[in-house]
Amino acid sequence: MSVTETTVSSPLPPGKYYFSGNEALAEGAIAAGCNYYAGYPITPSSEIMERLAARFAGLEGRVFIQMEDELASICSVIGAVWAGAKGMTATSGPGFSLMQEAIGYAALTETPLVLADIQRAGPGTGQATKVASGDLMQAKWGSHGDYQPIALCPWSVQEMYELTITAFNLAETYRVPVFLLGEEAVGHLQERLDIPAANRVARRHYQPGAPPFGHPDPAGVPSMPAFGQGEKLLVTGSTHDEYGFRRTDDPAAHARLVARLNDKILQHRDRIVSTRSYRLEDAEIAIVAYGFTARSAWLAVDELRRAGKKAGLLRLRTIWPFAAAEIAALGSSVRQIFVPVPPADRRPDHLPGNHHPGGTGAVAWPATWKNTCARAPTAPRSVPAAATAS
Repeated sequence: MSVTETTVSSPLPPGKYYFSGNEALAEGAIAAGCNYYAGYPITPSSEIMERLAARFAGLEGRVFIQMEDELASICSVIGAVWAGAKGMTATSGPGFSLMQEAIGYAALTETPLVLADIQRAGPGTGQATKVASGDLMQAKWGSHGDYQPIALCPWSVQEMYELTITAFNLAETYRVPVFLLGEEAVGHLQERLDIPAANRVARRHYQPGAPPFGHPDPAGVPSMPAFGQGEKLLVTGSTHDEYGFRRTDDPAAHARLVARLNDKILQHRDRIVSTRSYRLEDAEIAIVAYGFTARSAWLAVDELRRAGKKAGLLRLRTIWPFAAAEIAALGSSVRQIFVPVPPADRRPDHLPGNHHPGGTGAVAWPATWKNTCARAPTAPRSVPAAATAS
């Protein structure tokens, strides 16, 4: 990908901090170069905008604005990005629902932005202060049409910081909206956060005169100019050609555009998908989990090992694009895959079981799922020697 990546000193002095997940996410955004935030307060994400409002006030060139609602928030971010900013917003389930049309617009116009969705129990207003991960499918299919978003699932305060930087880097590299699917429990969790002296930060590619919506590679990412740089720039949510001109009656133009929107993600999934494994080397039983639930799964693996059962964990840090190849490989080496999810999300037709060679019958679905969050261990500061990463 044509993207500029540099090492940038941390705006926050390096060292050890005691932060909530939402505070860590805000600091990760600052470290990634976010200089525009527009949002509307909603539990359990409000601490993100509160932190950014306070921190932006002391940092040069950073703009914070509280909008009248979630629709205005994401539209404001889209506009700021096309003016050259690195932009983000944050919300929870009800606000995420309101943003879906603008998310589709951002996908079609290839607008790089970050959206943090700190999930709560739904549907509807639901339970604003209770943990849930029910927005998983909405992140993939919430807006109509055919496109490929990227969604990351942090499990700790440390990852709320690190994966926010990753989210901005992926957005800039692939010109795509990137979601941070945190949960209330991770957002309000308080843990130690290690701030490094510097981070690798990506910046979108701009080549004067190059088409802003086309690339010689059918899976390529176009150059992205900003308004004010002298380009004849047209940004439309309708089907368009390589230079932004509307082509709403041209099936070939639509097919070419939509194919590239999908292929620029799917053909680079090996660079995007990130997983972590724990004690899988000789495992006969595997747990596949993501986000806060993976903390309980980590504990369950250790308890099963003490009981003499060879268990291991595959943790999905990237949920979209889905880690199908990694789960298929796992299914070839274990007897059983166990997927712990909240009861409302227990739908075998769309969860990792369909990627097991043995089919959904090879996946153990719990008859009941008791919340073991109170017994969940603190997430390890780093992946232990017994774990591997991909």
